[in-house]
Amino acid sequence: MPRPTAAQFAYGSCTVIFSTLAMLLLSRTSSGPGVALIAVAALALGLLVAMTVPLPRTRAVTTAPAHRGAADRGPVPVRAAARVSAGAGETTRGRAA
Repeated sequence: MPRPTAAQFAYGSCTVIFSTLAMLLLSRTSSGPGVALIAVAALALGLLVAMTVPLPRTRAVTTAPAHRGAADRGPVPVRAAARVSAGAGETTRGRAA
């Protein structure tokens, strides 16, 4: 089971505090069982909010090899492609001569 994050603690705590105050003020209850019921409801609501906070994303572990092929590197700039093709032509002409 993953550990709760700081955001989960913060959201859950704020929910418990503010929902308890709101329910106590709105219900105007002063009896012991009423306050206990409101406290339990606020704790349940805080737990629900804390569990629905999205967890931070983790990096996916890849099983691909470390080196990439030429097709994976993306497009080659036009100037670099021209230099490579010109250089290749000169070396083959030089060897043939």
